[in-house]
Amino acid sequence: MARRFATDTGYTVVARALQLHGGYGHLSEYGIEKIVRDLRVHRILEGTNEIMRVIVARGLTEAFG
Repeated sequence: MARRFATDTGYTVVARALQLHGGYGHLSEYGIEKIVRDLRVHRILEGTNEIMRVIVARGLTEAFG
């Protein structure tokens, strides 16, 4: 759950930074494009964040159901 929260939050922050920089954010000189690429990989690594949400929800419904 912590990994999913960290990657989702990080991606939100980077997406806002990318919006702030506009087209320049995609240039390698600014470094934001590398962070965007890295976060995309981490969101997919060890199962996508959507699958992690399903696993957590299933565990919660079993615990309280």
